[in-house]
Amino acid sequence: MALTPSQLSKPFFSTKPTSHTPLLSQRVKFTVRSSVAAAPSPAVASKASNKVKNVKARQIIDSRGNPTVEVDLITGDGSLYRSAVPSGASTGIYEALELRDGDKSVYGGKGVLNAVKNINEFLAPKLVGADVRNQTDFDSVMLDIDGTPNKSKLGANAILGVSLSVCRAGAGAKGVPLYKHIQELSNTKELVMPVPAFNVINGGSHAGNNLAMQEFMILPVGASSFSEALQMGSEVYHILKGIIKAKYGQDACNVGDEGGFAPNVQDNREGLVLLIDAIEKAGYTGKIKIGMDVAASEFLTKEGKYDLNFKKQPNDGAHVLAAEKLGDLYKEFIRDFPIVSIEDPFDQDDWSSWSSLQSSVGIQIVGDDLLVTNPKRIVDAIQKKACNALLLKVNQIGTVTESIQAALDSKAAGWGVMVSHRSGETEDNFIADLSVGLASGQIKTGAPCRSERLAKYNQVKLHIFSFQKCYSAHSHAEGPSARAHGGLSHLHDLLEVQTSPI
Repeated sequence: MALTPSQLSKPFFSTKPTSHTPLLSQRVKFTVRSSVAAAPSPAVASKASNKVKNVKARQIIDSRGNPTVEVDLITGDGSLYRSAVPSGASTGIYEALELRDGDKSVYGGKGVLNAVKNINEFLAPKLVGADVRNQTDFDSVMLDIDGTPNKSKLGANAILGVSLSVCRAGAGAKGVPLYKHIQELSNTKELVMPVPAFNVINGGSHAGNNLAMQEFMILPVGASSFSEALQMGSEVYHILKGIIKAKYGQDACNVGDEGGFAPNVQDNREGLVLLIDAIEKAGYTGKIKIGMDVAASEFLTKEGKYDLNFKKQPNDGAHVLAAEKLGDLYKEFIRDFPIVSIEDPFDQDDWSSWSSLQSSVGIQIVGDDLLVTNPKRIVDAIQKKACNALLLKVNQIGTVTESIQAALDSKAAGWGVMVSHRSGETEDNFIADLSVGLASGQIKTGAPCRSERLAKYNQVKLHIFSFQKCYSAHSHAEGPSARAHGGLSHLHDLLEVQTSPI
């Protein structure tokens, strides 16, 4: 069954935040507010702080050197809330549309000036004067203006940029941290710190090696706190670098878009062996488990099979597997390695294979391309019992409201929720607050390397110091819905709930 907050997504501790101290001074005309900042307390906040005065978008550059959208929202009291939109490389066909300009002579066609124009000329005038505390109303207005099923008129990147800034402004207007505002928007009863999933070996579309499977991750489920989990992940990462350097050479230590290494590994099992060696050498055997993001849609053939040698074309077909045989390979991996989570094991339309694997293994099966954070596809997956966890990516669906709904629907089904970055990122750390505020219990935002990845992990760590009280979550985290779906007793021997102060 799903790895819910009492197991893989078990919290290091749960919390009841009671206070917050603003971290930025207000000695400038416009105070830029991100997840770190909060507006004055509600007692002193003016009514003007609740209203939109202006919305301004621009084109900036993301971590892959491609354009993306950044949005400033200014409220009546002069506070400025800024957000930037992420972008994926391995994308599902059912994702909301990321609007690109298409002019090949400028940024190779990847410009976003049309999305910027849609914000500045169409959305901004409609939003002036609206109350930023009403997130659902804002998102509904933007969806109505767009009027398409996949946000193709305005662009999901345009809508999301505004939605993120509105959410930040809502937190500022209420005088609470962003994660607390998200907690209130989602009616989350109690907060938990997430287990990080560090992507330390890259393959698939993210790397130029022979690995078909896209991400090999380490999850420090045995850590007693998020701080310790971050330390464990960093230590294993550096030890892994030494192992890779000794075996494959210095050039194999170059990092990919998400900070992971891309050594010239010949097959997927070899990648898993590297992780085991690093975990053992670091002294964390039993405390760190393995997760995989297969991204199988990337190597689906026209005949409906899976080519594990898809990067070499043409090839002799020796590594082309039927879905059933690929499922058997996953079961071998689960038997031979401490794997607790597999993401996108099959193509996004291969529903029967998803359901077959889900019913035959006792680990977390995560839907990314399958679900694209879309509540409608989540309903289908629940009915078909295709997976038991959601990978939540805000830009797949395009609004904060729909992202929250996707998480709530998944939790109601007894699923796990893993909040995720994209391969194209900025220093925007919204998803850190989203993970904490939704009590998702899991967060994936790359290796402990590259500042746009660490911005998220460090933001989660920052919340530790906002929490005033720590509790054991074991007694309440696995709620009635999770127990109704069979509970997680089969994972108790893997993931013991631990609590300790930071």
